[in-house]
Amino acid sequence: MQNQKKCYQNVWILSGTADGPILADMLMKHDYVVFVSVISYKAGNVYPINDKLHIITRKLCNEEEIKEFIIVNQIKYVVDATHPFALRISENLRKGCQEIGLPLFEYQRISENKSNVEIISNFKDIKSKDLKNKNILLAIGSRALNEVAKFYIDIGANVFARIIATPESISRGFSSCVKNYKLAILNPSETITDNLESYLCKHWDIDLILCRDSGGYSQKIWDQICFHSNIKLFLLKRPELQEGIFVFSKYDDLIKNIINLK
Repeated sequence: MQNQKKCYQNVWILSGTADGPILADMLMKHDYVVFVSVISYKAGNVYPINDKLHIITRKLCNEEEIKEFIIVNQIKYVVDATHPFALRISENLRKGCQEIGLPLFEYQRISENKSNVEIISNFKDIKSKDLKNKNILLAIGSRALNEVAKFYIDIGANVFARIIATPESISRGFSSCVKNYKLAILNPSETITDNLESYLCKHWDIDLILCRDSGGYSQKIWDQICFHSNIKLFLLKRPELQEGIFVFSKYDDLIKNIINLK
């Protein structure tokens, strides 16, 4: 490991490929040693090569493993920049940091929408009359796909789904009640406009789209599609934030608060 005498302290970031590299770069410019947990080796490739950066691909399944990682690597600050709906890892982080007495920072993207969006607390909040004989596209991940799809099918909706190209998502998708020919295995396109998601909606003649209010790139794609069409966009409301967490929606504010706690 590199000489840490010139560095302030160790920071652990849990993030995807959008916010993580930016946060890591900002912290390293202030001479922090940064540990970044990502879901795959491929995700780690978007981060720069730096002596002060350590990419972690090992999955930490519970709060005990999280506490062990924090202690072994002498972590002083933890930054949760995971998906807002990644409830299990966020809860384990909160409990682990709380037991050790470590500050936990959470980065949440601001949700900006152009289209006619309706935010709902529960997937059952969409009125039955709006669903019967309508084509609805589910872009909510694979974990709850079967439960949500079954509810809408029972109402009388024609259910389609987009799932990302990971073994876990594909397995859940094909195990769900959504017909195979109504499943699209598709990672988010690299462009907001003129993307495969647009052609998919046209091909399936989609009336409604349901996705999660993550503030992420995928949400922006669906929002753009609905803005330029008659498709109605429903967003599942983000889970409520837990107490005892420093929450920020701007990179600079988060970094400044870490520095001020030094």
